[in-house]
Amino acid sequence: MDEYKIKSIEEGLTKIEFPEFDKVSSDAPVFYNPHMELNRDLSILALQVYQNEVQRDIDICDLFGGSGIRGIRYKNEVDGVGNVYINDISETANHYERHNIELNDLEDIEVHQHDASMFLRMKRGQFDVIDIDPFGTPSPFLDSAGYCAGRNSLLCVTATDTSALCGTYQEPCIRKYNAKPYKSEYCHETGIRILAGFVALTLSKYAKYIEVKMSHSTEHYMRLYIIVKKGSKKTDESLKNLGYISHCKNCLHRQISKGLASPIEEVCPVCGEKLVHAGPLWLGNIQDGEFIQKMIDEAENKKINTKNQALKLLNSCLNESDAPITFYDVHRVCKSLKISASKLDLIFDEMKKEGFTAIKTHFNPLGIKTDASIKDLEKILIKLEPKD
Repeated sequence: MDEYKIKSIEEGLTKIEFPEFDKVSSDAPVFYNPHMELNRDLSILALQVYQNEVQRDIDICDLFGGSGIRGIRYKNEVDGVGNVYINDISETANHYERHNIELNDLEDIEVHQHDASMFLRMKRGQFDVIDIDPFGTPSPFLDSAGYCAGRNSLLCVTATDTSALCGTYQEPCIRKYNAKPYKSEYCHETGIRILAGFVALTLSKYAKYIEVKMSHSTEHYMRLYIIVKKGSKKTDESLKNLGYISHCKNCLHRQISKGLASPIEEVCPVCGEKLVHAGPLWLGNIQDGEFIQKMIDEAENKKINTKNQALKLLNSCLNESDAPITFYDVHRVCKSLKISASKLDLIFDEMKKEGFTAIKTHFNPLGIKTDASIKDLEKILIKLEPKD
């Protein structure tokens, strides 16, 4: 290992060392992504909330260890952690994982070198937390995660193939997630819902169902925190949250259809144009306000470098927890009307004044989650159009 130039970094209370590399890619001798620090900080908070709720030591699987930063931080910075299992197929990664465990003077961390799916199948029911944070899609590993995950365990899933989930490339999304995406102004929310829907369908074959506690789309990745529940009847009931979002490219109307085999309207009820469909995807909750509020409270007790960014995101997700599905991009609607957009605060105030829900979304700074129809929104935007 002496041929590498070593880089040292600190996150939270944890210090690690790894071979320096020119750019973040799977070709790095040991994988470490500095842009995922927010992801790891939020994970610290989520795992602490989960541990507080179960009130016992939790055993954790870090499925793609890389430098070891994620699993080591869990052991070092989350209270009430029992054993941590760090897995990586790379022998070089295993070397640095062990080195970084010693660097932080930690015990009860095991390093394993296995194929990720095989490792999960070897350890059925042994983990309270399974964290799947691969380079690319998590899709190939979710079946084994469904097999392995115990009742009331926490499943954390990251996807970095957002171009597929958001509809830039349809075929890869269909192939990997068995769902058709659509590249609309709310495509990042659609992507989160496709990912959650795929997890729900994959786990259902093991009579397991999901409760999404928190989700977000940030920069180049999407992230889900899911409690895994068990029971065939409740799994069947949970699958009723799967369905489709239908979108009109002409007037921007959108609507949902629950059920995998339910009839879906083909014509827009507003303007009569043909609707396009995305799905199957998850139409249930993707934010749990109570869980997120506990994460916010934990943020005050943890040393995390991205605290301001994390709190901003968490508060936005908290506000969205009871919001309607999808959102309108104000500038996109104004462009279709060929008018100038008013200030966002004025639009929100007017919508609430007229009795509509109006909630900002972390998916898009110009987005409005609302129960208003497209025609209601257009009337308000025309009314508020700035005058020369």
